[in-house]
Amino acid sequence: MRKALVERHPRDSFRLVTKMPLRDFKDEEDLERIFHEQLAHCGVEYFDYYLLHNMGTNVYEKCKKYHAFDFVAQKKAEGKIRQVGMSFHDTPELLDEILAQFGDKLDFVQLQINYVDWEQPNVQSRRCLEVARKYGKPVTVMEPCKGGTLVNLPQGAEALLRQARPQDSNAGWALRFAASQEGVTRVLSGMNSLEQVVDNCATFQNFEPVTAQDKAVIEKVRQIIEANTPIPCTGCAYCTHGCPKNIAIPQYFALYNSVSRTTGSFSSQNVYYNNISLKHGKASDCIGCGQCERACPQHLPIREHLKEVAVKFEAGASFPTRR
Repeated sequence: MRKALVERHPRDSFRLVTKMPLRDFKDEEDLERIFHEQLAHCGVEYFDYYLLHNMGTNVYEKCKKYHAFDFVAQKKAEGKIRQVGMSFHDTPELLDEILAQFGDKLDFVQLQINYVDWEQPNVQSRRCLEVARKYGKPVTVMEPCKGGTLVNLPQGAEALLRQARPQDSNAGWALRFAASQEGVTRVLSGMNSLEQVVDNCATFQNFEPVTAQDKAVIEKVRQIIEANTPIPCTGCAYCTHGCPKNIAIPQYFALYNSVSRTTGSFSSQNVYYNNISLKHGKASDCIGCGQCERACPQHLPIREHLKEVAVKFEAGASFPTRR
């Protein structure tokens, strides 16, 4: 970032955001060390936006113990942060508890909002958004396309969108849904080609909020997606960090979903599986330690899903007895 942006452009011409990795810090001294390393690596004196990253039950007690909320508030007071936020992956009840206690130290909340997760019990986008609005916190949206799930749609779902608005891309539908929600001020979207950048910009240059008719179409699309997506993985890969068997969990889940959607022959997906497993552990290599499930923002039963993947792609796969 320093080479590509900071050293080439005036500091006031861009906004820079980064985040404190809550799983990785050990104590208050670690918070200070990581933050100053981030400033040094980026070559800046302040961050425009700074997030406590992936807040949830697994790290909340640690954040309270080591005063993480006070830490970022102090950095804002020192002028090293312009706005403090929190990316959140947990229940609306926990979000309510956190904002009730520490809301005065947060300028915004980053939530996973998309039309598939709107009512999903493991994400509850709608209810989390309502909690943020209750405390008057502007919302930045992450995962509006759910890791590409809402771009690479089953054929029947895509046909519904083309019929309703032929000019809109699949991503455009997903972005419009997220940006149309009250309280949302910013929508993030991962892009890996110039075409995607152009498409996303076009969606917002002439932005049209979703209508009642659009919502009816989206609901039908959601039902088709759910029927064809057995593992709702977003591909964030947090689960792979520290995996003792180096299992390529997101890649295997994507292959499993692809086979389930019948968007390619099983033989071709099996070739991909075998190629990936040459450099990574197979699904059946899982020892059931559970670290992946503790790290998963979607709270997926990863160990059980790995068994399903092994049955699909590996003949004679076996797993240890779960304790």
